[in-house]
Amino acid sequence: MVLFTAKPKAMRVVVLTAATLGSAFLLSGCGRGDQPPAPSSSSSASISSSQQSAEAAAGIKLNQLGFLTGSAKMALVPDVGASRFSVIDVASGNEVFGGDLTPSAAWAPAEESVKLADFSQLTRAGEYRVRVAGIADSRPFKIADDAYLALNAASIKAFYFNRNSAELLPEHAGIFARPLGHPDTNVLVHASAANPARPEGTVISSPKGWYDAGDYNKYIVNSGISTYSLLAAYEHFPQFFAAQNLNIPESGDAIPDVLNEALWNLEWMLTMQDPSDGGVYHKLTNKKFDGMVMPHEATTERYVVQKTTTAALDFAAVMATASRVLAKYEAQLPGMSARMLAAAESAWLWAQANPTVIYQQPEDVKTGEYGDRKLDDEFFWAAAELYITTQKDSYYTDSKAASISATVPSWGDVRSLGWISLAHHRAQLSAAADQELIVGRVETLAKQLRSTWADSAYRVTMQTGDFIWGSNSVALGQGMILLQAYRINGERDYLDAAQSTLDYVLGRNAVDTSFVTGFGQQSTLHPHHRPSGADGIDAPIPGFIAGGPQPRQQDKDDCPVAYPSAIPAKSYLDHYCSYASNEIAINWNAPLVYVSAALQVLTK
Repeated sequence: MVLFTAKPKAMRVVVLTAATLGSAFLLSGCGRGDQPPAPSSSSSASISSSQQSAEAAAGIKLNQLGFLTGSAKMALVPDVGASRFSVIDVASGNEVFGGDLTPSAAWAPAEESVKLADFSQLTRAGEYRVRVAGIADSRPFKIADDAYLALNAASIKAFYFNRNSAELLPEHAGIFARPLGHPDTNVLVHASAANPARPEGTVISSPKGWYDAGDYNKYIVNSGISTYSLLAAYEHFPQFFAAQNLNIPESGDAIPDVLNEALWNLEWMLTMQDPSDGGVYHKLTNKKFDGMVMPHEATTERYVVQKTTTAALDFAAVMATASRVLAKYEAQLPGMSARMLAAAESAWLWAQANPTVIYQQPEDVKTGEYGDRKLDDEFFWAAAELYITTQKDSYYTDSKAASISATVPSWGDVRSLGWISLAHHRAQLSAAADQELIVGRVETLAKQLRSTWADSAYRVTMQTGDFIWGSNSVALGQGMILLQAYRINGERDYLDAAQSTLDYVLGRNAVDTSFVTGFGQQSTLHPHHRPSGADGIDAPIPGFIAGGPQPRQQDKDDCPVAYPSAIPAKSYLDHYCSYASNEIAINWNAPLVYVSAALQVLTK
């Protein structure tokens, strides 16, 4: 996809119906049409990127979507001479709030100094701008009781748009309808995955699931944290999701749509377990990445590749979680809960018998690895979920909880998913569980994050070392931990710090960009995502979060335009070529689902 010379106005999704998806993009000037020509040279695009970077540094930055009436509300102001700010009602032009800016302070990840405008005390719903003498007013933003409902719905529906083995019909997908791709009913067992029961070349059926990221492959390890996060969001806030209608094919079937979407992936995951021994294949993949084509145009052979301990444990954890979450829907899903628990325990036994089987990429396979050589976190997470679901004390013993710390969750470090579940269920746990340890692990990590937030010139939890591949998911993972602490102890600072993680990805960042497609006046337009690049539609599919800034720029030699900056918090390129900063991924969208739902529910 080429870099556009003019950016269309952002779409604001209200109801996720086919009609809305179509009309919203048409109203914003983003309907079907020819793509504009590519820039004549990389230098012209690079200048444009540099100009955008300079403009970002000079303006007021804030959450472009807006705020809940009861939430903390802050804006970043450049280091200008003014010492006060005001908030202006857009409709009347009147000042409705005013206050002092904080003293100028430096934020190392952006290598810049800023001031903060705190207008948290403004709780009246409306549309506003922040004004500071000497610079342009901020973009308009809203304060509303339903500020994040549409965002949350779109962040879940993004998973629907990434469904494997699905035809996306116009009544559900609007202008993003597409033919079925990758039925995955004739998948080959790769030599690395073969055993006597399923020798090399055996054909198995493994349909459904989600495309992992910008590519068309499916990975158990990354599916683990992604599917869990959706299940946890529902388990923690069931009433919030009960009435949500995402306009997916399953809507209205008496199962909440967030669970319907999770089921699409869970049913695929079940097919990845070898029934002969309980082991789990690491991934289902082509041998090489597909080119810039739509799903139905990608027709190369697909394989299940190698069983690994990591895959078995992630699978066991997710299936144990799904078993208890779906137990209440026995009438709609007869036998599913029991089947999932049996699959979880079978995978656990395989992992116990094969505790060190690390993924080794076969020479003829060139797709993503999701390799992980440290497995204590996976053993802990799987044991914790099995303990909660079965109430068997032996699983808590096997978790070795006392030796496990808490960290910000990621696909390669899932230990805190276990702590999150144990903390949520602590009132129902047996005497085998160390209640003080469980609370302490969550609160200790959250306190560290809260301290970083309080000391930050940007008032965020992100530090220079957090700007890695998928840095936006780091911010949202930090938000998940802060929200658990707030759920445990009710201390308001934790909620406010969690709010800042959402503010960050929605515009209060060094590049003045909402990283969620379709949300915000200046949002990601050209994600590295094959359907978005090949569908012939100018507008991006809404609800996907881009990976975000990180300074290594592994893709710079593959891009026709230059990054505007190499500074960690500014090293972001909104171009399809940028897989290092602008790819989408299911494990990045999943914490967006959780954080947006939690803030909507918990903020009073």
